[in-house]
Amino acid sequence: MFHFEVVSPESESNEIIKKVHDGLDQGLIPPELFYNEDIFRAEMERIFATTWVCVAHETEIPNSGDYVLRKLGLDTVIVTRDEGGGINVLLNHCRHRGSEVCHEDSGNTKHFKCPYHGWLYNLKGEFSGAPHFADAYGTGFDKKAWGLKKAPRVESLHGFVFVSLTADIKPLREHLGGAAWAWDALFGLHPKGVRVIAAPERFRVKADWKSGAENFAGDAYHVSTAHLSAGLSEFIPDVRQVSTIARGYDFDNGNSFIGHEISLWGPDFEYWGYPKEVRDQFDFSGLDDVQKEMIRRHPPTVGTLFPNLSILRFPQPARPGGRPYPFTNIRQWQPVSPGIMELWTWEVEYAFLDEPTTQESYLAGQFGFGSGGIFEQDDTAVWEGIAKAANSPWNRKEKVMFNLQQQRVPPESDWAGPGKFYRTIYGEYLQEAFWRRWLADMGYRANEVRGGE
Repeated sequence: MFHFEVVSPESESNEIIKKVHDGLDQGLIPPELFYNEDIFRAEMERIFATTWVCVAHETEIPNSGDYVLRKLGLDTVIVTRDEGGGINVLLNHCRHRGSEVCHEDSGNTKHFKCPYHGWLYNLKGEFSGAPHFADAYGTGFDKKAWGLKKAPRVESLHGFVFVSLTADIKPLREHLGGAAWAWDALFGLHPKGVRVIAAPERFRVKADWKSGAENFAGDAYHVSTAHLSAGLSEFIPDVRQVSTIARGYDFDNGNSFIGHEISLWGPDFEYWGYPKEVRDQFDFSGLDDVQKEMIRRHPPTVGTLFPNLSILRFPQPARPGGRPYPFTNIRQWQPVSPGIMELWTWEVEYAFLDEPTTQESYLAGQFGFGSGGIFEQDDTAVWEGIAKAANSPWNRKEKVMFNLQQQRVPPESDWAGPGKFYRTIYGEYLQEAFWRRWLADMGYRANEVRGGE
């Protein structure tokens, strides 16, 4: 006689979370992290529905009535600029029967009208009316109770719009801690700030969202192998040395950056390699001495703000044989389903720069990290293999674990900035920090695990 044991999805996800908890101290993580329905659903509810998540940049909605459609985990949200200049983040589902009220990626409007029954909402998401309203609803309808769902917390950092569905979460800057300090050094060099150059590119990748986020959190070790073709083609002559000049910044809570000491290539590569005529227009008055020295010698070049916002700023040519120019690529690893993500990428640049310089930056970013970029193709190809490994019956049968066992390295004791600074990227300490933040947000609870301790 057969016996079937019913295990709830909550218990199954906690079993995998327990494997992460037990394995991290040994430098091991389970493949199921990258392809599991229960883990994926738990991430949407425990991470994306609770923490700060970036959804847009203010320069994408400069005028009253401007809006863009964005993602918050699995939800589509409308980011609007209302008549008073305020920014609102609205769930894109009519309160009547749930149809989507907005279907354009961006635009300008005074209201959103549901295509099903015509319920109308203003830029703040407030209910504005409906067809045949008096006949259909009479006088007992509470308009204030039936607006679009609106995010309770919206804050900006250097124009980047973050949203949280948790009303009592810490203010954004306090939540980010030292990572906000690094963000200041990246984007606070001119009073005009930065602007988005073009709408985001979006393409689907058969890989888990965490593969990209973890990679950008601290993996420079892969560059000399995964991106070897860029060196062989002389597109990036020193690709084999990229990891050896990489430094690490751990700003806690899974927020981290790789810094590259490209100043070793010569004084022209200080400050990310911005040309002198650009550097001369930078305003360093808002930075402390540690920030100034950091961006001169080994500036943050790659990084992740947990959970799914990453940045890449590095000098490279806009075309083969061209002059290297630093581009700034912003990207989000948008979850779609287990083992599937959409990769959204923006190019941003300082707003004070002229159009030819801005376009040179844009082309450099697209050449390397656009949807058909030299480096982008390398990364997404190998990440897709991770999702396949996570879905492998053979791996599950053998209880295979992935390796995070590079030798441990201590942080620099004389670092005067926030967080920790490491002279080498080897050690996988930043990836481990990413997983420990993931573990904390997923809320491992041993007493809920089947057969728990």
